[in-house]
Amino acid sequence: MVQIRDPDALISTDALAARLGRGDLRCYDCTTYLEPAPAGSPVPYEVVSGRQTFLVGHIPGADFLDLQRELSASGTRLMFMMPSVEQLAVTFGRHGLGDGCHVVLYSIGSMMWATRVWWMLRTLGFDRASVLDGGFDVWQAEGRPIEGGEPKGYPVTTLTPRSRPGRIVDKIAVKAAIGDSRTVTVNTLAPQSYQGLGPSPYRRPGRVPGSVNVPATDLVDPTTRRFVSPADALARFRAAGVTADRRVIAYCGAGISATVDLFLLHQLGFDDLTLYDGSMSEWAEDSSLPIETD
Repeated sequence: MVQIRDPDALISTDALAARLGRGDLRCYDCTTYLEPAPAGSPVPYEVVSGRQTFLVGHIPGADFLDLQRELSASGTRLMFMMPSVEQLAVTFGRHGLGDGCHVVLYSIGSMMWATRVWWMLRTLGFDRASVLDGGFDVWQAEGRPIEGGEPKGYPVTTLTPRSRPGRIVDKIAVKAAIGDSRTVTVNTLAPQSYQGLGPSPYRRPGRVPGSVNVPATDLVDPTTRRFVSPADALARFRAAGVTADRRVIAYCGAGISATVDLFLLHQLGFDDLTLYDGSMSEWAEDSSLPIETD
């Protein structure tokens, strides 16, 4: 039986329901939507906040975190880039997320939005964060309580950043890792995108040379909408050559779905994990960087 590192990092709907109303609980909807960008747009997608669906219905007591507007760097054309840890800490504190809290993160449609915020908190040195297995979709399907309207919010507090260097890397580090047997670079997009086949939303189709493919969608059971078992996840990573004795750099389109893989790798006991934040949105637009297709 495959053991997981941190049972508290993944929370079931039953466990969350039992904890609602506790003083230290902070629950956040992290939903974002990506719509295809118009032809000729400099970005592959239009980012749509999930705030409107949050107002229609959310887990009782939850607040909403706007990933693009509040938790991403300004002054860059790239979507969802990490801001400074100091800026992040202030934003989280404004939403009542602080030292001593137990945080539950969830999203609609895909758990990758919740795992993205989970990874951001990890980079700040905050570890008391859980991802809701199955997200709001499972919560709602089970007929659990839902409330609508504006969030009540949580009292403003302080989150003390304890930065963990190396959790986020840039294109220079990714390029330097090409051909390094001590590092495995993992592309978490769909196989067609990884192979560079068909239309691509990015400037150039393909992948970082030498990278392997473990699609984030393969790590979620399409029937239950929950994460696959630890044994299943480990088998998928091993089949791609992702082993615990190698450094892992995960990337996707914009640093979102890659955090699904990173979340599960962390749970499986992998230590040397990092995210290429710019991902294919950055890599594909820089013609000086090599790219590989099938």
